[in-house]
Amino acid sequence: MPSRRKPYYITDRKVIVDYSSVFCDTTAGLLNSELFTEVVRRFVRRVVRRQDTVYELLTLGFPGKNQKQMTTGLVNIFRLLATHSAKEISTMAPEYQRMLNDQVRFIELKDLLYNFWLKLERIAYMEVPKRDTEINDDLHYAQFVKANEDLKNVILQTQRRISDNLEGNLRSFRQMPAFANLSMLVRKIDWDCPKKLSFLKQIPFVRNTLIFPPLILYPASNTRKGSFGPIDKVTPGMLNIHASEWFCFPAKVGDLLAFVYFHRDFSSLALSMANLFEMAGKNDLKKKRPDMIVMFGVDPNALPGDTGYHFMKDADVYLGLVAHKEELEYFGYFKKIALTLHNLEMMKRGHLPVHGAMVSMELKDGGTANVALIGDSGAGKSETLEALRILADEHIRDMKIIFDDMGSLRIDKDGSVLGFGTETGAFVRLDDLTPGYAYEQIERSVFMNPHMNARLVLPVSKYKHITKGYPVDILMYANNYESVETESKALDFFDDMDKALAVFSDGARQAKGTTDETGLVHTYFANPFGAIQEKEKHEKIAVKTFKALFGKGVKVGQIRTRLGVPGFEQEGPKAASLELFDVIRAGKK
Repeated sequence: MPSRRKPYYITDRKVIVDYSSVFCDTTAGLLNSELFTEVVRRFVRRVVRRQDTVYELLTLGFPGKNQKQMTTGLVNIFRLLATHSAKEISTMAPEYQRMLNDQVRFIELKDLLYNFWLKLERIAYMEVPKRDTEINDDLHYAQFVKANEDLKNVILQTQRRISDNLEGNLRSFRQMPAFANLSMLVRKIDWDCPKKLSFLKQIPFVRNTLIFPPLILYPASNTRKGSFGPIDKVTPGMLNIHASEWFCFPAKVGDLLAFVYFHRDFSSLALSMANLFEMAGKNDLKKKRPDMIVMFGVDPNALPGDTGYHFMKDADVYLGLVAHKEELEYFGYFKKIALTLHNLEMMKRGHLPVHGAMVSMELKDGGTANVALIGDSGAGKSETLEALRILADEHIRDMKIIFDDMGSLRIDKDGSVLGFGTETGAFVRLDDLTPGYAYEQIERSVFMNPHMNARLVLPVSKYKHITKGYPVDILMYANNYESVETESKALDFFDDMDKALAVFSDGARQAKGTTDETGLVHTYFANPFGAIQEKEKHEKIAVKTFKALFGKGVKVGQIRTRLGVPGFEQEGPKAASLELFDVIRAGKK
């Protein structure tokens, strides 16, 4: 149902600001805004609840006053401090003299209030006017960027002006992103919407994003649980949403088009997808129907479980649904629901979806090799390929990432098996990266939950590479649980297709804490995202694909990364990568 958007939306952890019209372009406008008063109100409530270091100052400065009166008093003081010194205010408004005379603690209060604002997840958006019916990605971009910069400068100027009137002239300045961490330019688009989902046309699409690094997010959850199962029937309750509270991120998941609709409470995670998927352009959107639609944040009471998907036969589109629950506030849910729908669509088209990583390498002596590693989360796929890049750097001219998590294998007209990717970015564990690497990427990355199971989302490839289709030369199963003894090597190759299929189908791995699993687990084809749900269909495609691999003489085997073996988290992938590179050099094309 349509309803008018408020100019801002605020919770204890985040604030979303609509600056489609002028929000505030002066210090006076900022301090007189409803949002500023609301931030101060929430700050006062927190100080009173916690009774922290400035609580005594509030009770002394506003004796006998309740929280509402304290809020009004503080707002008035800050408005006066924008134009007058503390001494002048004490003369003009004696009721504030007691508080301002305690300069040390009032400066502490001012700094705490500013930090309270900065610690919120701050998302801003500008909506293109309805009268602009043509999709033009550049038309409002300059205004969008300038408005973000202007609002940041107003907040910094206000904070510095108040600090000057309290402490004297400042000499050190920090040009921090004081307005928003993330911003989006949005607009409504006319697309070929299935009749049952016609209400989605009221929801604007994200057309541009701004990310202000370093960006550190603290989602409510830091692990993903389970997989996504089918929903037999989509009921009206599942689709009962308030369109004014929703946005849509149009993502290109490989060569498929996904419309990812999200409730505003999940905005920071949804916009982080700009680091993971290529955003669809205007030619991908206008009067087009996507291959899949995701609705993230629907009524949890209407779903049979927390998540699920349904194939809408009449519209020929997959619909993914994720409940509005705090425990689902984790980037992995955004990523994996889209990839599950991708995998289902790939199987519908007769292609084999794979959970793994693939790179195309060009050696300095002129040889090339395209290597794919298959394995579930924490198997050591990305870590081994990254170790390969570092250890063999003197021998490698170029290394293109085709996929880092999910891809597909497709049989070409001549019987060759080609690898295609889905993502231009990666969602990786901080602990599994080489020391210092994350800091090298700090200006490009989104960091999440640095205190536990720390992750970052960062760009790693180009869209043209992940959708080109590279012939597979080496296909390995990533075995992270077996040790490598002196008589045993890290690499084994299969000379029998049935043995290879048995290992890949078994999908054994040592759980690494990236999900809710523990110990040695088995997942069909290391892929709980579509392969299990459509196992019979997947098996037929897998047999056909492996016949093509063995028919073309592709090296198929397993590689022991030892990522799940205590003490070998770093050394295991390094040793495996060295053996793999020896094989690459011996069989270079």
